[in-house]
Amino acid sequence: MPAERENSAAARWLTIVGIGEDGVEGLGDEAKRCIATAQVVFGGKRHLALVDGLVTGAAKPWPAPFDAGMRAVLAFSGRPVCVLASGDPFCHGVGTTLARHVPVAEMRVLPAPSAFSLAASRLGWALPDVRTVSLHGKPIDLIRPLLHPKAHILALTSDGDGPAAVAKLLRELGFGLSRLTVLEALGGPSERLTTTIADTFDLKNINPLNVLAVEVESNFEARILPLAPGMPDKLFENDGQITKREIRAVTLSSLAPRRGELLWDIGGGSGSISIEWMLRDPSMRAIAIETNAERAARIARNASACGVSGLTVVEGRAPEALAGLPTPDAIFVGGGGSEPGVMDAAIAALPSGGRLVANAVTLEMEALLLALQARHGGELIRLSVSRAVPVGTMQGWRPAMPVTQWSWTKP
Repeated sequence: MPAERENSAAARWLTIVGIGEDGVEGLGDEAKRCIATAQVVFGGKRHLALVDGLVTGAAKPWPAPFDAGMRAVLAFSGRPVCVLASGDPFCHGVGTTLARHVPVAEMRVLPAPSAFSLAASRLGWALPDVRTVSLHGKPIDLIRPLLHPKAHILALTSDGDGPAAVAKLLRELGFGLSRLTVLEALGGPSERLTTTIADTFDLKNINPLNVLAVEVESNFEARILPLAPGMPDKLFENDGQITKREIRAVTLSSLAPRRGELLWDIGGGSGSISIEWMLRDPSMRAIAIETNAERAARIARNASACGVSGLTVVEGRAPEALAGLPTPDAIFVGGGGSEPGVMDAAIAALPSGGRLVANAVTLEMEALLLALQARHGGELIRLSVSRAVPVGTMQGWRPAMPVTQWSWTKP
């Protein structure tokens, strides 16, 4: 098969130009030409002001609120259009949004260094060794899973109050000894770097355009979210309705998470399974279905406390609550599986290749899983955990209730 030829320049009606705080001075000749020849130039008011002398067409600031559908841009499809973006348009930028609506063959992209690249160069940090996170317009809780001792983090904040908010969170979580560097207006004439400690953070009048660098240090009681599945139960607020850590570790292994997948957690309880599923990779998604209103609220709190506030909580009873939910890649049934229709609905919802894992502690649910395994195949295992507890002046083993687990992949 012959190699495909790249589309001609004429087909590329949309140009996305990355611009830094140095404005026109930091742009190459091609970027300047694209701005000057565009019939329409879109961008933030700050961006448009930076290139004011170059624009010969119509300058259109982004609407408020921001139009994620990009209808204003698409209305000029086929005509020379330029979009201005901060730094690298595909690093937490508008380029990602545009690419959902415009074929890549119809656009050219002229990026500038991202804020993360500029920050790493100022600090002398190797960018591949740094964890990066955008907190711009997002919960600062997203930084929680990254907080491991000695880690280096670059966080893009929302505004001038962002660094103080992160410092406060670090103090609350036992990371007050962390070294913080606020990098303001990188690449521009007002660039400034200021270093302090989270415990004593008192910086004022911070430029809204800032990146926060964190060199993580912790005390003995710091709330660290370990990388291994089966996190300590104490990290989850719960009323006893929780898949215990040892069983949870095996359950996550049986669910076999893969990047970008969606989990249904039926009978969410404390949300520990869906939360740990999402912690495996930032691309993971989960929906926790819980009939009890108090537990549903608790799942949401646990999700925020573990830095996965994107977890969707559906308050309702399965199988009715499953109607209309997006198709899952995997399903865990941890509670309510013996209710009429729940397991049948879960099996029906899975696509070919989807995985189903169900745990049973009652005889009724165990009998149901035995019958399902006889009918569909799959794997049955029994899990038993005992813990050492005081027996007078000595110690003895106290067994927890055994768990029967059925795991199955839909043909």
